Amino acid sequence: MRMVDLIEKKQHKDPLTEEEIKWMIENYTNDTIPEYQMSAMAMAIYFNGMTDEELSALTLAMVESGDQIDLSEIDGVKVDKHSTGGVGDTTTLVLAPLVASVGVPVAKMSGRGLGHTGGTIDKLEAIPGFHVELSQEDFISLVNQNKVAVVGQSGNLTPADKKIYALRDVTGTVESIPLIASSIMSKKIAAGANAIVLDVKTGAGAFMKSVERAKELAETMVNIGKSVGRDTMAVISDMSQPLGKAIGNGLEVKEAIDTLKGKGPDDLTELCLVLGSQMAFLGGVGSSLEEARALLEENLHNGKALDKFKTFIQSQGGDETVVAQPDTVLPQPRHSLEVKAKETGVVSKIVADQIGIAAMMLGAGRETKESQIDLAAGLYLHKKVGDEVKEGDVLVTLYSSNEIHDQVVEKVLNHIFISEEGSKPTLIYDIVR
Repeated sequence: MRMVDLIEKKQHKDPLTEEEIKWMIENYTNDTIPEYQMSAMAMAIYFNGMTDEELSALTLAMVESGDQIDLSEIDGVKVDKHSTGGVGDTTTLVLAPLVASVGVPVAKMSGRGLGHTGGTIDKLEAIPGFHVELSQEDFISLVNQNKVAVVGQSGNLTPADKKIYALRDVTGTVESIPLIASSIMSKKIAAGANAIVLDVKTGAGAFMKSVERAKELAETMVNIGKSVGRDTMAVISDMSQPLGKAIGNGLEVKEAIDTLKGKGPDDLTELCLVLGSQMAFLGGVGSSLEEARALLEENLHNGKALDKFKTFIQSQGGDETVVAQPDTVLPQPRHSLEVKAKETGVVSKIVADQIGIAAMMLGAGRETKESQIDLAAGLYLHKKVGDEVKEGDVLVTLYSSNEIHDQVVEKVLNHIFISEEGSKPTLIYDIVR
């Protein structure tokens, strides 16, 4: 078998066989196939797409390129959640204890943030003492005991995906839906879950800018999941503005605690209930999504979800007093600055990715993998799209351990628009089952 023959086959829009795809991924992972040939294949896939059969074969080949997590010793249906990324996306911190509170095991592997999107592991490490490095035995034991544990991603999970992901970035093939879908689903499948719930973002702060593209990606991933024997559902949600009000690691932990107390921002609470009801339902809770949601809502208000969060934090070495005293336990910034509105009207637009970049400029995100994060840095949105505002009202409060520069203030003011009218955006665009 020769790689050049497979490239030409794909260029002519002929589907690759399962055997050919396995051979290609195996030999690219072990460096037998050079980068320039895989670049040509990525470009051929970018222009000509892949069939459902090709996508399933590609995804499984990437799964089999490295470690696979065996969760069979965990009782019950293991349900995983994946978000395609956004600004202020605090859902995992809320969903893990919330779904666990109704008896569904949440064995979560999460990553760190890069760029303006925050990583769940970074957020959890804002809690003093919390550690994400667990042995496989301890991880499984905690999930069986508490129904929830979150650890950092394995170093050798889907190495083929890591290589192809880096290649896409430098070959202009990042936006290929087959390559995005197989990348996401290979990691979720390798992580061992029986069922997968996907939160596919759309809007200015998301990778998929249009609802149509987001839906195409969601449908592609759901099809891959089903083809390899994983119950899979997807939600298409808005990221035209940041989710919730807090952006930044410690700030988002506090907002997650508020949400688990039933006092969180409306959009974050609603999205967590929509995603959580799917996770719970796929995990065998309730006879319908509506019944599963009712149980989750009950646990948000009776304290069970919050108690589960405390147990989760304590069991992984964290200071559980963060729940009662977040302002004293979480890292605190040395500097803060209020950004005030310069006119009266209604907030008509908040450009999510640019606000995320402002948070990164404050120290809340990484420009490179080596960048050090300021766990206290970030910003808090006092006004969101559709809210009325008067000249002089505080729009945003900025936080940092370092001096706050005018460029950050300008970045915020230039990307929050105030008009004569505006309305709250749609939060959930579609659900793909």
